[in-house]
Amino acid sequence: MQTMNASQSTYALGELNKEARMGGQGAETSAREVRVIDISHFEARKPEIAEQLWSASVDIGFFQVSGHGIAQADIDAAFERAQQFFALPAVVKAQWPLARNAGWEHKAQIRPSTKTPDQKESYQVTRPRMEGLWPAEEELAGFQQATLAFEQQCWKVGMQLLSCFAYKLGFDEDFFTRAHNPEVPSYQSTLRMLHYFAVDPALKEETGLWRAGAHTDFDCLTLLFQRAGQGGLQVLPGKEAEAQQWTPVKPVDGVITCNIGDMLTRWSDDQLPSNFHRVRNPQPHEYQGSRYSLAFFCQANEDAVIEGPAKKYPPITGADYLRQRISANFSNKY
Repeated sequence: MQTMNASQSTYALGELNKEARMGGQGAETSAREVRVIDISHFEARKPEIAEQLWSASVDIGFFQVSGHGIAQADIDAAFERAQQFFALPAVVKAQWPLARNAGWEHKAQIRPSTKTPDQKESYQVTRPRMEGLWPAEEELAGFQQATLAFEQQCWKVGMQLLSCFAYKLGFDEDFFTRAHNPEVPSYQSTLRMLHYFAVDPALKEETGLWRAGAHTDFDCLTLLFQRAGQGGLQVLPGKEAEAQQWTPVKPVDGVITCNIGDMLTRWSDDQLPSNFHRVRNPQPHEYQGSRYSLAFFCQANEDAVIEGPAKKYPPITGADYLRQRISANFSNKY
């Protein structure tokens, strides 16, 4: 298979050509609603929830969920673990280098939209690929066990949401759960801890830097946890891409921000759009300190075959799909 990197002007997947055109500043608007959907009492309300999720996803590709069952104390603890990890010296974190979507990276992600490194570091947990990539107990006590427990909580919510999309697409309700089976070596869903760097005072007025450049996600569905007071996330529906009208998504404790990824767009024969989002640098009057977020990417297993009910696109395995997308963002990291 052809490999690629961010310096190439043409990519094998149409998703990447689209992303490469999204580096402009654009404008910010509050006129667009990112809906909050209550998913409590999920099994009893599943048909109703499925309709709400589908409507929000078709309209904007983003939504937020409440009533998801992950306790705020567990979310807070996960953020605390992330902060402890990123506070380790760089020479220590360098023991666990990013490879195949697992491990630590520092300013390694270069978006096709910006051609410059995102102003962040991240640590990625992909269960079957973690050998030699966990901090030892003397470095971070209890880190591995607690992180895997939180990853499992995220997976459960993700599979509930994806079962609604399976229902709407005419698949059986466990279709996506089987495609994201964590018990097999081909599992490649990922929990990602993110640390966006505090702004250098000398660069406070610089408008050309991005904490994360405009992009769509590689996966089926992303679950994002933000911290109150640490904003910057902006979203843009694809149908409005040319106008570049970006909407901020305010961080709210206890609410998970979700977005459709390119895998599910393809799996739905383009019925469900994966839309652009980015993390802008704070404006001069805003909080300039570090920003932390936690993202769980529901990424189909390596051997899962991505093909929509109408077969609009040729089938592609989860392994081949992610290899192309990651290679375009991270040089020699897959």
